Amino acid sequence: MTDTELRASGTIDGGSGHGAWAVLLPAERYEAERLVHHDTLELTGLDGTARPRPGEPVAVLADEPPRLVALGRVAAATGETREDPDDPQSEVGPGELVVTYSRRAFDRPVPAEGLALHAPVTALDVAAWRELADRLGPPPARRTWLVSLDLPIEAATPAEAVGIFWSYVQELGPRELPAFVSPSGDELAMQAFVLGAEANQDPEEDD
Repeated sequence: MTDTELRASGTIDGGSGHGAWAVLLPAERYEAERLVHHDTLELTGLDGTARPRPGEPVAVLADEPPRLVALGRVAAATGETREDPDDPQSEVGPGELVVTYSRRAFDRPVPAEGLALHAPVTALDVAAWRELADRLGPPPARRTWLVSLDLPIEAATPAEAVGIFWSYVQELGPRELPAFVSPSGDELAMQAFVLGAEANQDPEEDD
């Protein structure tokens, strides 16, 4: 999902809905959303909380300290969702609240002090939502990146090697496997990333 709904000022329009909302992510869910790109945020277990309506704007925040990490809009709830969005084998449960991302800033969150958030979902004044959105500024220019993941695999056939490769990817994921990224056309600038952050892969430099 790319950045959309840009106003002339370069931020995201809050729209003309009846209200806005703040969604507070637990630390583990924040890490999951930061490590793997999702077009939507699906939240379950919100019984007894206020229920946003489809189309209303949402600010997604991480806690301790409060940081704005994404913007979005409430979408129609799905019929079902998985308890762990990164694990295709996790159990399926009823869908509760779905937010479609319109702007992501998980790698460059901005401070969001002064908000009293005492629940996973909290009503916000639309003006307060727009003030938060303005803190992000205009979205950065997009460019093409080359991303690769190289694993030495012992196998009898190429097909078996590919199957073992995907087993490792599913089992270890972005928390353990280094991915290598470089700007398109500048492979000498390649960097390794683990846990969503640059990681040194040269053991000689660690000595």
